[in-house]
Amino acid sequence: MSVLLYLIPIALMLGVLGLGAFLWAMKNGQYDDLDGAAHRILLDDDED
Repeated sequence: MSVLLYLIPIALMLGVLGLGAFLWAMKNGQYDDLDGAAHRILLDDDED
């Protein structure tokens, strides 16, 4: 049972770290253009 004293804070810190990474990505615009990559792969930009 004493191992729970270590695992619970570690799990909470990892959760807060993941939430912080997600919020950082949202703030920096990582999720702004969700359809752009799907449309760019269909475009032919190899004009000579």
